[in-house]
Amino acid sequence: MGDCADEEVDFDLLDPAIQKIINKAKAVREKAYCPYSKFAVGAALLCDDGAIIDGCNVENVSYGLTICAERSAICKAMSEGQKVFKSIAICAEMKDTFVGPCGACRQVLAEFNVNLDVYLCKPNNEILKTSMAKLLPLSFTPNWVSFSS
Repeated sequence: MGDCADEEVDFDLLDPAIQKIINKAKAVREKAYCPYSKFAVGAALLCDDGAIIDGCNVENVSYGLTICAERSAICKAMSEGQKVFKSIAICAEMKDTFVGPCGACRQVLAEFNVNLDVYLCKPNNEILKTSMAKLLPLSFTPNWVSFSS
């Protein structure tokens, strides 16, 4: 994730709402159910009205049924009536690497806001700011697709 469009940011200089979603993503990561990979991920969405919705990954022995943290948060948001998102924080630990959303999560997030700000966080508070547009160029979005004949 390291070209000039992405930038490492200082946690202390971020807007308090962004600090909250980062802290929420870090906290919910501790609740992840990941007995197989041991790879815990937490995510927190900042909704348009200021609400924060979190989610963690939930693995399954039939690995294809695993739910990622980002999709967990989106599903929880939908069940709470939230559909407009401004930002997401995703917290995971992979040594020196920032962990972005998988392809399926990128597509699901783009469904709701292709311009979503994305904060990739490590537990030590190193943070990389990017966007869905950057992570999923030429995205397949509702504004692009027409199902009418």
